[in-house]
Amino acid sequence: MVMTPATGLGPMIRMWRDRLPPSAAGLPVAHGRRAAGLRREELADLAGVSVDYIVRLEQGRATTPSASVVASLARALHLSTAERDHLYRLAKLVPPDKGTVSDHLPPGVQRVLARLGDVPAAVFAADWHLLWWNRGWAALLGDPSTAPPRLRNFARERFPVDDGPARLALWPVTETDPDATDAAVVADLRRATGRYPQDNRLATLIRELNAGNNRFAKLWASGQVAAHREDHKTIQHPAVGPVTVDCDVLSDGDSDLKIVIMTAAPGSEDETKLQLTTVTGHPVATLGS
Repeated sequence: MVMTPATGLGPMIRMWRDRLPPSAAGLPVAHGRRAAGLRREELADLAGVSVDYIVRLEQGRATTPSASVVASLARALHLSTAERDHLYRLAKLVPPDKGTVSDHLPPGVQRVLARLGDVPAAVFAADWHLLWWNRGWAALLGDPSTAPPRLRNFARERFPVDDGPARLALWPVTETDPDATDAAVVADLRRATGRYPQDNRLATLIRELNAGNNRFAKLWASGQVAAHREDHKTIQHPAVGPVTVDCDVLSDGDSDLKIVIMTAAPGSEDETKLQLTTVTGHPVATLGS
């Protein structure tokens, strides 16, 4: 298929970048800013790629980004499902179908997340793969970007195998009932296998955890099917000390995205500590990719 200058991969990325105001992406807007949309540096940061790669994509010198890069760009650009699929096709990739786990964050979900401000929040796919986190999450738990992208999975952290745990939390975290949390995560993964039986990433995760972690294998053999919805955690934060939070897991309904939000009891010492984590000076991430 012949692409005209206005419809190829590079021009479309540039168009989508120009239309997205930084405030919609959760970025501060400097006084006197000229660019109405995202700068290349901002898109690169949000998508977790280099600025040079964004330049090469827009200039047509890179034309075949990987599926993971396309998914990251679609999230960073707040593309609709139809636009995401168009981006996949421009990159000569097959768009995800309804039988596979979705890594896409619809614009409506992203708008809701932006309104949370610094309330610690993250989004996981149906297989508990980490897709997005905000500054509050990084301030409370540490920056997840220190973990390799393939290992940014909550189930891999709960049930480590030979390559070690994926440290999504850099500080020690304990649950009120860790056995119940383990069982809930496994039951939730089994539920996902029923909804996405053709998904390779999910199948690989289950196979590796079954073979490499006895605790997971035992729980998997129980056959329990359920959704993981809430938890209570205590984070041993290095600057403010122990912070006990309620961990609520919300779902977008369509693609089984898991929106995880951490809050503390209003007026409590834990709420004060939670607020302090964002100003302690510890390194925190920009919006996750």
